[in-house]
Amino acid sequence: MRIGIGYDSHRLTEGRKLVIGGVEIPFEKGLLGHSDADVLCHAIIDAIIGALGLGDIGKHFPDTDEKWNGASSIDMLRTVIEFSNDMGFEVSWIDTVVIIERPKLSPFIENMRHRISEAGIPINAINIKVKTNEGMGYIGNGEGAAAQAICLLTRIVGKR
Repeated sequence: MRIGIGYDSHRLTEGRKLVIGGVEIPFEKGLLGHSDADVLCHAIIDAIIGALGLGDIGKHFPDTDEKWNGASSIDMLRTVIEFSNDMGFEVSWIDTVVIIERPKLSPFIENMRHRISEAGIPINAINIKVKTNEGMGYIGNGEGAAAQAICLLTRIVGKR
């Protein structure tokens, strides 16, 4: 088995859709980034890549590559999961936390779990928590959001 951790953060800005966990959240601002800037998917991607020992998300999805401009982070996650499977590993568990002051994300957690599972992680292997930053720092001031993830990869039975 292998374990990886991931982290991502993005600034909130006007004129963008807010996409977290593959779900579009109604809000007056969205996260700024080269792709859809989905902090949750990016943290999960980073955790999987870390568990594989292959660097970080920026190495595989650079913001200088136009292929990923405006890309769906669910598609990026699917790509990483397929790569992991090709290397003989499957995602057995992810535990995540999204930190954002507002909007409140708890009503969207189940939809996020379903969207993430569509990328190739069993739904019963996905845990998502949401927190505020209690009004402290750039997240607490409503300027951005962050996410952390930990991932457990295990060998696919019969594959080496």
